[in-house]
Amino acid sequence: MYDLRSDTVTKPTPEMRQAMAEAEVGDDVYGEDPTVHELETLGAELVGQEAALFVPSGTMGNQVAILTHTHRGDEIIAESNAHIVYYEVGGCAVLSGVQLRTIPGRNGYMEPTAIEEAIRGADVHFPESRLLCLENTHNRSGGTVVSPEAMERMIQAAHGKGLRVHLDGARIFNAAAALGVKADKLTRSCDSVMFCLSKGLAAPVGSLLAGSAEFIVRARKYRKMLGGGMRQAGILAAAGIIALQKMIGRLGEDHHNAAALAQGIAGINGLSIDLSSVQTNMVVFDISGLRTTMESFLNQLAEAGVLAGPVGSSKVRMVTHKDISATDIPTVIQIINKISARTIIG
Repeated sequence: MYDLRSDTVTKPTPEMRQAMAEAEVGDDVYGEDPTVHELETLGAELVGQEAALFVPSGTMGNQVAILTHTHRGDEIIAESNAHIVYYEVGGCAVLSGVQLRTIPGRNGYMEPTAIEEAIRGADVHFPESRLLCLENTHNRSGGTVVSPEAMERMIQAAHGKGLRVHLDGARIFNAAAALGVKADKLTRSCDSVMFCLSKGLAAPVGSLLAGSAEFIVRARKYRKMLGGGMRQAGILAAAGIIALQKMIGRLGEDHHNAAALAQGIAGINGLSIDLSSVQTNMVVFDISGLRTTMESFLNQLAEAGVLAGPVGSSKVRMVTHKDISATDIPTVIQIINKISARTIIG
């Protein structure tokens, strides 16, 4: 089975499993787990922040950040297709009691003037604009990247008006690899950064939330409030350390495989794809040219041994990762071609 639904399906490496078995542990809620401390220190350094906090998931990391930065009744600004807007179960409203103000963007980039115009004035009727949320890579745009220069323009627009900036950097190391820069070039000007260990980096569980030392002290309380305080968490953190030390350098392989997959799909009748959007490890293509439904197309793929996911009613997403090799790609293309040929319109 070729599982391309997401890079979250990656299995931990043998080295991770060994490290987990041998991890030195303590009670992390009491701050006594040395392996968690090592992971948090390493993660903070990689993204140019003072400190970090190990959390069970990226969604929790984002929501803890919003809780820490805001007060109930505040407003946060985000791009209209952001993960925080679409895929976090209304957490901003339920947990933080904040209002979302969304701005149309392109591939995760919002014009600085649009950001400035969205920031509320002093009128007594308005909520307080408190936080700008960015995302890099941008999930719903198909894993597109935002350059360091573009990141800086958005950050400065917010900072210039007194807002803090949080980065949903779930796949920030994919962005850095695609741009040929170190991750901290994309993150160091942010007030907080969340990144995942369990996607392309292949750890079984966990994300890190990074920021100033004072920010992380406050974030730790909110993590506990949300049920994210774990005890002998070093067993999980050990895999995260291997992820950061050993797995970042191979992300380019996933990008190469995604590009090869996209090129193959571009040659299949009935399918359409924007090759310029394939910048990291995601491939999104449109099946509107086929006489089929999304459910039927995905079911046929699964029956043939390929798992993929839907993006709306007409687009399919495939995500490459360490458990999909370069030699798998031609077979996947062949399967897609065979299924498409059965249902092409015309």
